[in-house]
Amino acid sequence: MFFRKSSPEKIRRSLLTQVKESPFKQFLESPLPDRDQKIIDTEFLALDFETTGLDEKNDAILTMGYTVIKKGRVQLKHNAHQVIKINKEIPEKSIVIHKITHDRVDQGEHLHTVMESLLKKIAGRVLLVHFARIERGFLNAACEQIYGHKIPAYYVDTFEIERRRLQNIQPEVAPNLLRLFNIRERYSLPRYHAHSALEDAIATAELFLAQATHGSNLNAPVKQYLI
Repeated sequence: MFFRKSSPEKIRRSLLTQVKESPFKQFLESPLPDRDQKIIDTEFLALDFETTGLDEKNDAILTMGYTVIKKGRVQLKHNAHQVIKINKEIPEKSIVIHKITHDRVDQGEHLHTVMESLLKKIAGRVLLVHFARIERGFLNAACEQIYGHKIPAYYVDTFEIERRRLQNIQPEVAPNLLRLFNIRERYSLPRYHAHSALEDAIATAELFLAQATHGSNLNAPVKQYLI
């Protein structure tokens, strides 16, 4: 349904022959999931970032949260939430929204450490996000900053799934209809606290399972939802 022209798997194989030994190369050693395999047989890493702004070139990741979907179930034992140390001022607006202060950030982990851990979790899985422009943009920027390359990965975007679904019903889709928690409400999913990376990751994971069940079933090929 949603395909990208370039193949992340081909990029992965090409990069594997170019990069030196590093956590990034260790990530590249794991093949990406087969696009033809069923959703039920695919592992997903639902990922969310809270950031200082929307520009991955000038803004920074404040927190990261993720959970895992395996065998069609959210695996809460794999949950993780991490505050990231940054060396720039946090805009006042960001502090108000995310409730993340300079004191909390100063006690966080360095981006290099967080990315090394995250790459291990992404390996062999499909990335699941809500509004991929943010997570993909900041993840690629972080990987380029640390390892010199963007990350080859498959993405599923719950925002895009819903946008396409609604466009089949109505010609124009109001932006507020595509907010994570407004979409969850239409699928009768409970409301969580907004602006928490971990809770947003869990919310995205639950939403995708509801969307997949509503749109087809968990035996459908994962390529049906890749962007």
